[in-house]
Amino acid sequence: MKVTVVGAGAVGASCAEYIAIKNFASEVVLLDIKEGFAEGKAMDLMQTASLNGFDTKITGITNDYSATANSDICVITSGIPRKPGMTREELIGINAGIVKTVSSSLIEHSPNTIIIVVSNPMDTMTYLVHKTTGLPKHRIIGMGGALDSARFKYRLAEALGAPISDVDGMVIGGHSDTGMVPLTRLATRNSVLVSEFLSEDRLNQVKEDTKVGGATLTKLLGTSAWYAPGAAVSGLVQAIACNQKKMFPCSVLLEGEYGLNDICIGAPVILGRNGIEKIVEIELSDAEKAHMQESSEGVRKTNGLLAL
Repeated sequence: MKVTVVGAGAVGASCAEYIAIKNFASEVVLLDIKEGFAEGKAMDLMQTASLNGFDTKITGITNDYSATANSDICVITSGIPRKPGMTREELIGINAGIVKTVSSSLIEHSPNTIIIVVSNPMDTMTYLVHKTTGLPKHRIIGMGGALDSARFKYRLAEALGAPISDVDGMVIGGHSDTGMVPLTRLATRNSVLVSEFLSEDRLNQVKEDTKVGGATLTKLLGTSAWYAPGAAVSGLVQAIACNQKKMFPCSVLLEGEYGLNDICIGAPVILGRNGIEKIVEIELSDAEKAHMQESSEGVRKTNGLLAL
């Protein structure tokens, strides 16, 4: 199993690290445009192999896509990260050109690959890959919902005073501060609805804290977060590589599901060896449907900025 991660910055390096530590891939190729940067990151990570007990080979490459040939899965993290006060949507001008070039270069050398998009604005970048590569829809996945759901579960566990292993919950909709739809109604603690433990006001606070999870970290760190995004990507990659049939909310091209068409937005999917095996439609409340519709309008507005 060969995995390529494009972009050796904090997010890309974290992706490579978590994938390697899980020890299911034979090789991870880390590629960056900056001379020697990916090579240095790969060397540093390989020097942890004996300490962390993994045998995955990590190779660093400067802008030579031939080294990515025959990759089973490719992850695109490249592009400029958010700075404090920036929205994900403000990154579109620069990142669209980068993602378009990177995705075409990857497919040239790995025509059968599955692509996972991390670059922001993530839903729009996922849509861009659909529109410009010609890959079938099940082989293009946006990472956002997996990360947003992890942040949701963190906030739920915090509010409950519970271990996070007790908690389950999911975020659908757009990967933006206003577009996320945390499904508080369905969130559980060991199969018991969290509404049994938390007041409506506290649940609403959890929802709002989840929606600004990325912005909160950007303000604290001065740049985008990287540990949780890297871990989210590694979970998706492992589910595909190991044919786990796991359910994750991911940005996926909808064609009628949830009443939406011709848009990439977060929805629960089953991930296996073929990528997206199935889009899962869950029954939403009227309020959740309204939030999903509002979220889709925001994503479409950002999509309209693309030069397709």
